[in-house]
Formats: sequence, structure tokens, C-alpha cells
Amino acid sequence: MNGDTAVSLAWGVGALALVVSSLVARRLPMSDWIKMALAWAAIFGLVFLVVWAWQAVT
Repeated sequence: MNGDTAVSLAWGVGALALVVSSLVARRLPMSDWIKMALAWAAIFGLVFLVVWAWQAVT
């Protein structure tokens, strides 16, 4: 594992921890929890695509 991979892994784990902690802290029913988890996944997916597209251009 090189430095770039370690940083990417740390970022991913940190992002996942923030999402999970925000969902757990709200104490919502499971159906709402799943909807919000999917919404968070979509947000991070869009951010990933924007960053990836920006890096491909430059």
C-alpha cells in the first residue's frame, strides 16, 4: 500500500463513519434510515464523479 492508497482509504473510512454516525444519532425507523443512507450514497457518488471528471480534464 502506497501513500496515495492509504490516504484514499482513510478518506473513505472517515466519510463512512460520518454518515453512519449521523444516521445512528437520529434514531429513526429502519425505513427512513435506509432512505437516508441511499441519499448519502448518492451525494458521495456525485461528489466522486465530479472530482473524477475534474481530474480527467486537467
